[in-house]
Amino acid sequence: MQIRHTTSPKEAKGMDTTQLRDQFLIEKVFEDDQVHLVYSHYDRLIIGGAQPVQETLTLTADPAWHVEHFFERREAGIINIGGPAAVTVDGETYELGRLDALYIGRGSREITLSSTNADSPAKLYITSAPAHADYPTTKMAIDSATPNELGSIETSNERTIYQYIHEGGTKSCQLMLGVTILKPGSVWNTMPAHVHDRRMEAYLYFDLKEDARVFHLMGEPEETRHLVVAGEQAVISPSWSIHSGAGTSNYSFIWAMAGENYTFKDMDFIDMKQLK
Repeated sequence: MQIRHTTSPKEAKGMDTTQLRDQFLIEKVFEDDQVHLVYSHYDRLIIGGAQPVQETLTLTADPAWHVEHFFERREAGIINIGGPAAVTVDGETYELGRLDALYIGRGSREITLSSTNADSPAKLYITSAPAHADYPTTKMAIDSATPNELGSIETSNERTIYQYIHEGGTKSCQLMLGVTILKPGSVWNTMPAHVHDRRMEAYLYFDLKEDARVFHLMGEPEETRHLVVAGEQAVISPSWSIHSGAGTSNYSFIWAMAGENYTFKDMDFIDMKQLK
């Protein structure tokens, strides 16, 4: 597990490309038969991925946490972007197809992750936040998620948002989780940009061809920066930063949020005239 400490807006202004990438970009999320996790001190969100192929993987607590198990004081959301998966939580197995989601509540003890077919391995994207209450472990299939159609082809941002874990869907303490899929011909994921001061966000970009990239915009509205992101890489977005981007083709991304406010619409939109 990697540790990423917080960075103030003042510090970020002086960072070069390498420093920005080291601080905010997670370049390797998935690796065969490995679990990769990053512990961010932004709202103590954990971001990572598991790609079981031949092995059955487990989610275990880092010794530095000084707890007995991963979910002693945490909750998590998992979305599968690969082949069929089986996630077992305290003896109960949940089958996850592509873009199916699973919420795992506080107090769960034994979690294993495996692929149904090693020739088409699962890719399980994991986000986890501290939890103060117990909510039941719940599966939500992509077919059960309510699609929200936004944007237009004229503004190059025609997209469908699927909300899984949020106040109107699967309940959690603070974690919110969903998927946005851009339609062919659209490349902008969010513009005008926004911030939400009471929670942070993390993005996983996927469904990108090998030579395609997303130019992820970050930073304060008057002091923007960018990260060049490949497929299946993730970005940590502080509460003070915009989080918008455009790709060299259409793509999909998973968004996860954690923090004080649990209202999805808590967004402070930035006037285009403010962006610099």
